[in-house]
Amino acid sequence: MSALAPLALVLLLAGLALGAAQIAGLRPVLGVLLPYAAFVTFLLGVCHRILVWVRAPVPFRIPTTCGQQRSLPWITPSRIENPSSTAGVVARMALEVCLFRSLLRGSRAELREGPRLVYADDRLLWLAALAFHWSLLLVVLRHLRFFLEPVPAAIRALAALDGFFQLGAPGLYATDVVLVAALGYLLWRRLANPQLRYLSLSADYFALYLLLGLAASGLLMRHVVRADVLAVKQLALGLVTLSPTVPEGVGSLALLHLLLLSTLAAYFPFSKLMHMGGIFLSPTRNLANTSRAHRHVNPWNAPVATHSYEEWEDEFRDKIRAAGLPLEKG
Repeated sequence: MSALAPLALVLLLAGLALGAAQIAGLRPVLGVLLPYAAFVTFLLGVCHRILVWVRAPVPFRIPTTCGQQRSLPWITPSRIENPSSTAGVVARMALEVCLFRSLLRGSRAELREGPRLVYADDRLLWLAALAFHWSLLLVVLRHLRFFLEPVPAAIRALAALDGFFQLGAPGLYATDVVLVAALGYLLWRRLANPQLRYLSLSADYFALYLLLGLAASGLLMRHVVRADVLAVKQLALGLVTLSPTVPEGVGSLALLHLLLLSTLAAYFPFSKLMHMGGIFLSPTRNLANTSRAHRHVNPWNAPVATHSYEEWEDEFRDKIRAAGLPLEKG
């Protein structure tokens, strides 16, 4: 049920977009109003989430580590797995952001004969996640040609390199194939694994269906329906330059593609997709482990009234002396 409801919602959105695209009065809603509303929601939502994270107090060092902490000189520390310096944190973050290193550690659990619970890496998951994120980044960069005029040489070069696998006209982009394959595997994994299917929520499927819908509509526009690229670019440039217009050449599929993109943008700040920005603000990742080298005092601690032994002795000195008890200060 958790997998069917979001699928029905995405199909409903697609049906509404295709139907509304046939009504002349609703085309500006799909092509102008909803994209702007989604963009504003995206910006405000992301800023709100980041401000909440930034304002959260982190008085102590709580990095998650899996290596030897720096301690005595003759013990070799793990400078990346257990960083004690800013350089170590930067190296660790770079490996995590660019290569998803943590996905290679104990991300799969199996109950074997015995019974015995065994943890292992899940290299297929790691490879699919890596392929999905990198191909999505390249697809987004490639789409900048619709929003920029003239198109920068770097974007043209990226598109040419991505389309080296020429099978016809227009050429098939390698990132499109990799993106769809990776999304397909991530969806299949959730549906085929009973344990993962039990843990998955509707929100886990919704983002996958949206992304698959975006990829499918984009491929259809490029290879089957053949969208009017000039009209689509005129629409994109109009949105960017705040002079929006929906040309006649923009077809129903392009408006469907835009509606799914707007939905994803508006949904982004309130979903697990915000891990893209959250990883940089996670104290379990961006802090050096200096818990032994330095004493970290919580600056938000409420002041506590203390009464030391010296103060107690000064207060009762006469009585202690009268009782014949020893005094430290005499």
